[in-house]
Amino acid sequence: MSWFKRTDKGIQTPTEMKREAPDGLWYQCPTCKKAMHTREHKLNAFTCINCNYHEKIGSEAYFQILFDDGEYNELDANLHSGDPLKFIDTKSYVDRVRATEKKSGLKDAARTAYGKMSEIDIVITCMDFSFIGGSMGSVVGEKIARGIAYALEHKLPFLMISKSGGARMMEAGFSLMQMAKTSARLAQLAEAKLPYISLLTDPTTGGVTASYAMLGDFNISEPEALIGFAGPRVIKETIGKELPKGFQTAEFVLEHGFLDFIVDRKDLKDKLASLLRMIQ
Repeated sequence: MSWFKRTDKGIQTPTEMKREAPDGLWYQCPTCKKAMHTREHKLNAFTCINCNYHEKIGSEAYFQILFDDGEYNELDANLHSGDPLKFIDTKSYVDRVRATEKKSGLKDAARTAYGKMSEIDIVITCMDFSFIGGSMGSVVGEKIARGIAYALEHKLPFLMISKSGGARMMEAGFSLMQMAKTSARLAQLAEAKLPYISLLTDPTTGGVTASYAMLGDFNISEPEALIGFAGPRVIKETIGKELPKGFQTAEFVLEHGFLDFIVDRKDLKDKLASLLRMIQ
């Protein structure tokens, strides 16, 4: 005989008594469509436990993953964009920045911090795609330049985590100037013989790819990240030919010699620490 037997039939639970799972309790992978507990997803470095899909994450998540105990000191935290060109499209640039700041909680598309990673002192600049598509404007370039300057002053390795749609059109030439400025700072880092590691994440495109993202002593990437200058659709329409399978994925770029290696986010901290110990 069953240990439980329902004696009353047709039991109805009032709507107000029904309980629903709170929002954000579960994460569904956009690739394999399987669900997992949000906490489990976070503990797995925001990668799918089934197919290893790497979810797009921002600077705060990377800082928590890489810095020991998630402790770090941020540089130039309140630096924010001006409006040098008085640019207006569907809305003014000032209003767009203000709305994005409110929605994302960020001041711009990059943050720089220093701290310890596996007991190694390091400076990290990380881009945030949630801020106007991670576009490279004057503030992004200035934060990277200042981060490198801090690394030079204190003789520390520098890690750049790129995630960007390219230059910020609302700043036009001011944005393009950041390519030269950051590249010049990286040349100073090279002269000082301080390590520069560039981590390319999904997506890394446009002027970012054409400048600091590809200038690392080591250029590394997360799996299946989109890496390129122009997008696949633009290239296809320009050359009028079908593109190779997997074109502009990290694996394709690695195969053609533009990356040193691909690293799973769960192993990122250990791999970076091992690399720095090896070259220092």
